[in-house]
Amino acid sequence: MSEQRVLVVSPSWVGDMVMSQTLYSLLKSRNPEVIIDVMAPSASKPLVSRMSDIHQAVLFDVDHGDVMLGYRYGFAKSLRDNHYDRAIVLPNSMKSALVPFFAHIPQRTGYRGEMRYFLLNDMRRLDRKKHPRLIDRFMVLGLDAKDKVLPEYVSPRLTIDPENQLECIRQFELDTSVPVLGLCPGAEFGDAKRWPARHFARLLDAAVSMDMQVWLFGSARDRKITREIIELSAASSREKCHNLAGRTTLLDAIDLLSLCQRVVTNDSGLMHIAAAVGCRILVIYGSTSPDFTPPLSDCAEIIKTDIHCSPCFQRECPLGHKNCLNQLLPEKVIAMLESE
Repeated sequence: MSEQRVLVVSPSWVGDMVMSQTLYSLLKSRNPEVIIDVMAPSASKPLVSRMSDIHQAVLFDVDHGDVMLGYRYGFAKSLRDNHYDRAIVLPNSMKSALVPFFAHIPQRTGYRGEMRYFLLNDMRRLDRKKHPRLIDRFMVLGLDAKDKVLPEYVSPRLTIDPENQLECIRQFELDTSVPVLGLCPGAEFGDAKRWPARHFARLLDAAVSMDMQVWLFGSARDRKITREIIELSAASSREKCHNLAGRTTLLDAIDLLSLCQRVVTNDSGLMHIAAAVGCRILVIYGSTSPDFTPPLSDCAEIIKTDIHCSPCFQRECPLGHKNCLNQLLPEKVIAMLESE
């Protein structure tokens, strides 16, 4: 097959970026000669360097929600010399389709939505029932419009940098001779996705009693909850705990999560990273659903309650009780760890 150059306008969320790798694998399977560039914001751009199917990441430095029409036009003009044959626009907003239009990319594929009829010339209608998962919706855009059968996805895989991994171990004074339980208590989307700190603290104590150490992962914004978890844990457990939240880069987190024997995590970007580096993970769902954004791994187990109001897909609990997570007791998770 002939070489084809494709620009993918990526989603902003870290987890969605990991899941978008299913699209890149599909494009490569259909045309091994395809050259894929990914237009990504600064928050998720580093992930692209760990995706083997990608030629390069193109930094698109606009804050989420900002239009900045002049910047988008100038940015698009700078892409014209790349001579892209096709653009695939994964977000559904109008502004996300502006750059491919301004860049004069001949084929511009995306879903119908938010008044972008004149920006896309290969517009698809989203069938939510036929394609319930986000990865299905991404992959369909990689097919020709006439194709009716969606192939099986290839699980995302993020590569590990051994040199950076060793540097992180040295920098954070970590001991890899003791089994590690990784905890990812944050979730950028909102509190309705976060298992309570007191439950994580109980799990931390249980892990230490099972002769494990605990590494806490997260962004700088997760430092509040990770500190709370440590404060709620037993004093004897704290010396076996490393709070890495806000201290690592996204690439550091990839390399360190790969060293964890088990990971317990909310439905978050770090969950998808942990799955993509081959961790054995327990994923806690509250306001969201594994039917929409499941961990793409055979080494994952789902933990959730079945109360009537879940999933609500809200950032904050609309009923004020967050029982979908408060009633999911740590003893259930501890029992799953002990059963290994």
